[in-house]
Amino acid sequence: MTPDHPKVLIVDDDPSHLEIYGLLLQRAGYEALTTQVKFAGADLPQDAGVRLVLLDYKLQSLRTSAEFAREIRDLYPTAPIVVLSDLWSLPEDIAPFVTDFVRKGQPARLLQVVARLLPRAEEATAAEQDQR
Repeated sequence: MTPDHPKVLIVDDDPSHLEIYGLLLQRAGYEALTTQVKFAGADLPQDAGVRLVLLDYKLQSLRTSAEFAREIRDLYPTAPIVVLSDLWSLPEDIAPFVTDFVRKGQPARLLQVVARLLPRAEEATAAEQDQR
């Protein structure tokens, strides 16, 4: 990974959303990783250098998005989690685990949020590495 192309993980149950948001991020200069949530769960990448996570809220899975958010927080403690959903506001059950909320269908706002959060994620990762 280079600083010019930070990795953004997209977690969604809809393959078309993974493709659309992956292309949007790639065109904006980010490296997009995707994980499709299935009914039984999802395999999140380990040690992938993820700097930010986009997480869908309405998942067709036995696990809730809040459960995924907890797992994501454990795997990538410095990575901001942004809920990407068609809901009008951030649900309370996931709020403690996430940094921001963006409604689907707002690509310009999504890119603004990603650009705003990634410098902070890079700083947190550098500070964590300094402590080692």
